Amino acid sequence: MNDETQHAALAEPQVMEPAPSGARGGRLERAIRAARDALVGLQQSDGHWVFELEADCTIPAEYILMMHYLDEIDPALERRLAVYLRAHQQPGGGWPLYEGGELDLSCTVKVYFALKLAGDDPGAPHMQRAREAILARGGAARTNVFTRIALALYGEVPWRAVPYIPAEIMLLPRWFPFHVENVSYWSRTVMVPLFVLCTLKPAARNPRGVNIHELFTTPAEEERHYFHLPSQGRALARLFFTLDRVFRVIDPLIPAPMRRRAIARAEAWTLERLNGEDGLGAIFPAMVNALEMMVLLGYPSDDPRRVTAKRAIEKLVVEQGDRAYCQPCVSPVWDTGLACLALQTVGDAESLAAARRGLDWLVPRQVLQTVGDWCARRPDVPPGGWPFQYGNAHYPDLDDTAVVAWSMHQAGPAAPYAHAIERSLEWLVGMQSQNGGFAAFDADNTHYRLNLIPFADHGALLDPPTSDVTARVVTILARAARPADRTVIARAIEFLRSEQEADGSWFGRWGTNFLYGTWSVLVALEAAGVGAADPMVRRAVEWFLARQNSDGGWGESNDSYDRARRGTQPFPSTPYQTAWAVLALIAAGQRDHAAVRRGIEFLLDTQERGLWSHPSFTAPGFPRVFYLKYHGYTAFFPLWALAAYRHGRPRAP
Repeated sequence: MNDETQHAALAEPQVMEPAPSGARGGRLERAIRAARDALVGLQQSDGHWVFELEADCTIPAEYILMMHYLDEIDPALERRLAVYLRAHQQPGGGWPLYEGGELDLSCTVKVYFALKLAGDDPGAPHMQRAREAILARGGAARTNVFTRIALALYGEVPWRAVPYIPAEIMLLPRWFPFHVENVSYWSRTVMVPLFVLCTLKPAARNPRGVNIHELFTTPAEEERHYFHLPSQGRALARLFFTLDRVFRVIDPLIPAPMRRRAIARAEAWTLERLNGEDGLGAIFPAMVNALEMMVLLGYPSDDPRRVTAKRAIEKLVVEQGDRAYCQPCVSPVWDTGLACLALQTVGDAESLAAARRGLDWLVPRQVLQTVGDWCARRPDVPPGGWPFQYGNAHYPDLDDTAVVAWSMHQAGPAAPYAHAIERSLEWLVGMQSQNGGFAAFDADNTHYRLNLIPFADHGALLDPPTSDVTARVVTILARAARPADRTVIARAIEFLRSEQEADGSWFGRWGTNFLYGTWSVLVALEAAGVGAADPMVRRAVEWFLARQNSDGGWGESNDSYDRARRGTQPFPSTPYQTAWAVLALIAAGQRDHAAVRRGIEFLLDTQERGLWSHPSFTAPGFPRVFYLKYHGYTAFFPLWALAAYRHGRPRAP
């Protein structure tokens, strides 16, 4: 579709081909009913939903590495994890970061090591293919920082192969350029116990004495090129690398009392945030580091804190018959909030009753205590957020909070959620960053130069404002329509206007990718009263129309997070991304457009036993580094889109 045709289509949506009677009538109703029944059938007895949250093979591989590091091996679980890992190997020999992605060297090295620890013969065909793929890409010395730290703990690389991150970082004043409060929540929770590990440099117990010397093109002790300057910011990065080398030289001069005090502070910081059986930060890498730190510091195996920390990790395992994998975290609050929104859009008595049960489950999980790292930058803001997981009181997030408050507000004025909504809105407003946008967990977490330190080769050290989170906050603030929030909303909309890409889309930080970001923003703009005639809305609609596949759906690969490759390859339609596109176009006033009808037909044609499925990964944990598959996205988003199409708007009438 060329630009002239697109503008004509937008100018006269009323002349577009109407939806066929089958889509508008019985077939649509039957599909909505079946999807509603399936989704309600997956609701837990206490009212919440929780779907599997799958990551790449790095996480189950790290689980095996952890068991051998501690010499606490569960042979049955190890066998099942190994089955899962083997099943995900690509024909070329390696493992990707997401379904259909290219081989990732760091992931492949960890999986190879894990399988060898689990007893796989290095001479087996699958191990030979993996080894050849690794060596062809420069060997294990070319892996990322986190992988090299794991290898250093096993003695596979010297400690000079990893960045200098001593426990004394915990003693730095807040004004110092590198302080734990200046990085994201996920970076903090991973790094602080890691400071202790990298300072004391323990050796894995490794009871079977396994090594991976065969994965190095140059012997690890002789390798001199573990670090490489980034393509951008090379001058500053070179300075950081120089400082890294200087600090290594002076490390032996650090007084022993200072070191003990630093380790004690890191230990205390971690213990304060252990978070019971939900774990440190409620994310797997931080939990593992915390457990290994406690073992290193001499916590006995029956210490309640150590037992609880290990139990938190074990609860992430998903058993699947002869195979198993480990989730990076769980997503019950997010899943429940989105399921409620979908069912509210369906709008019948059964759907609304199920949504009410979900909202009732969410009420007591609101964080109303003044705890959390976010308080460091916003000490006067009253708490009121929800976390992503079952429990994570130190780290509520704005995206979950906005979704839950949106659904509670949509439940109607008679619903008993007024206090919870008001507290959440106060917290959200107080977390606006200086540029008008909203981030996931913190405000003004924008010390971009820190992404150039040697530790940050993953490029995900920070939590800056993003379009998708900002859009979600705008959506609930606009719906709540509090007069005091008008300036907040206006500043956020200007942030969104400035973030729009040249082609009319928005970047999706927490979902794949431009389809997710652009859907999020168009829904927010509709809620805020920004009409279809606004240039940024028109450009976004044109972008959606130009990217519809021939089968009527929409799809986008995680490859789009690599800006150099963005848009170079078409991607098959997926149910959840098609749903985002349909919801976005409806929000932009294009409900009667033929593109929407074709999207609805795609969803009707691909429904299976009430729900939908697709093997693709749905979101990034960290763009270009770590990706996720939310299994719930094919459950609630297509239902939401079908119901919105029936009503003519992206919410319950």
